Parts: sequence; structure tokens; C-alpha cells
Amino acid sequence: MEKLKYADITQKIIGAAFEVHKFLGNGFQEVIYQRALAYEMSQSGLVFAREIEQDIFYKDLDKPIGTRRADFVVEGKVLVELKAVIQLEDVHLAQALNYLKAYKLEVGLLINFGSKSLTFKRLVR
Repeated sequence: MEKLKYADITQKIIGAAFEVHKFLGNGFQEVIYQRALAYEMSQSGLVFAREIEQDIFYKDLDKPIGTRRADFVVEGKVLVELKAVIQLEDVHLAQALNYLKAYKLEVGLLINFGSKSLTFKRLVR
């Protein structure tokens, strides 16, 4: 079986997310889950940055047209975008894929804490 790129990192992130959801359940604001996940990821020995501002460029313009912030970039390789919604929609997926492109990363996780069970999608660009 082919090994998924950065599977070791994504498994640790997903494990940390399950730990957070097991403890907190659903119903909190996204920022609460973000702080709890930061704690769990650091407990797992993962190195990450939170809410790094990323310039968004358009075509050949030499100035950015805006900025965006993804929730986490883990080990400099995996983008993590969190949601706290009843269910993930296509717009959330599109946002996370756009972030992957903007951050020039190949692998991302879209994690939703808002449903009764934790849900996540692995994204590859």
C-alpha cells in the first residue's frame, strides 16, 4: 500500500484533534478548539505555527491583494484549518484548498469540531 505523504504528521494531528473532541465535545467556538489543539499538538511533540499571515497574489501583480491566515502550519509541511460548524460544506473545502495554494503546501487537514463526531478531510494539492 502506498504511504500517504506526511502520514506520520497527519496521524499525530488527527489523534490530537480526537483527544480535544473527546474532552470538549461540540458546541464551542473555533478559537477554543484551536487553543486546545495547540496544547495537544505540543504534547505530541509537533512543531507548529498558529495563524501565520500569508500574502495573496493575483496574476502578475507585484503587490499582494490581501492576506489570509490558516489556523496552523505543522512542521512547516501540513496546513491545518479548523471549523466548528454542524457540517463541512464545499465552501470550507474550497477555502482550505486555496490556503494550501497560497501557502505553497501540498498536504492539509480540514478538521471540524462542530458535529457530534469529529470529522476531517485530508487535502492534497
